[in-house]
Amino acid sequence: MRFSHFLFGLTTASAALLTYGALYESNKLVLDRRKIKLKNWPKRLEGLQIAVLADFHLRDSYSVELGKRAVQMALEAEPDMIVIPGDIVGYWKPESEAMIAEVFEPLLLMDGNVVAVPGNHEYWSGSPSLLASIFDSLNIKLLRNELWRHKGIQWAGVDSANAHQADPFKTMSLADIDEDPIIAVWHEPDLVEWLPEGASLQISGHSHGGQFRLPSGWAPKYTVNGRKYPDGFYPEAPTPLFVSRGIGTTGPPSRLFCPPTVSLLELCSEK
Repeated sequence: MRFSHFLFGLTTASAALLTYGALYESNKLVLDRRKIKLKNWPKRLEGLQIAVLADFHLRDSYSVELGKRAVQMALEAEPDMIVIPGDIVGYWKPESEAMIAEVFEPLLLMDGNVVAVPGNHEYWSGSPSLLASIFDSLNIKLLRNELWRHKGIQWAGVDSANAHQADPFKTMSLADIDEDPIIAVWHEPDLVEWLPEGASLQISGHSHGGQFRLPSGWAPKYTVNGRKYPDGFYPEAPTPLFVSRGIGTTGPPSRLFCPPTVSLLELCSEK
């Protein structure tokens, strides 16, 4: 009888935490400012500011409203560039195009200084090709195993590994390591160990920071290829790596001790 009381109490407490996380913590959007020190970062790009908007998982009115707040927060920070490392949609549905347009239309104010890559969710019930035409109209550069030279940086955008579409070798072969610095954008952070040498930084999302964590930082479940590097800056990774906690949720629409985050990175040279 006592054990059944314990199980009932545990179930009730878990349900209460999930409800609290869904109603409050999953909407508690924060701006995380970081100074990222990189080896051999050029003086002409000292202090470059990049806003990272990851993992919107747009699927309903709640995710759209949160996404709009995140975009506004990023714009108010006045970054030089905005990076969107995948999972714009939760899954494709007839309303997805309208949702994306509503959330991302303000990014026209960035005057083309926005780069994105697909995440694995862009392959759920559809394809990133559906995203390409929408982003073209919003002046957002979508990269799928492609290189883009912009603002004195070589942006190496790698497609989703979890969707079996990544080709980091082809992508990095398009860059010239003797020219402008390379920033890789790849949805899944743990795949930094597959990235060929040459990039100054990789920017990723996917992990949601664990999404539902204890105060110690431990999370009961991480995403596939988002376990080893779940959150923050990892200067000692094979390529220095920044991983965003992201904005939306997957699975239970709840967060705990892991708020949705807009990251603002200031890139500086390592003294």
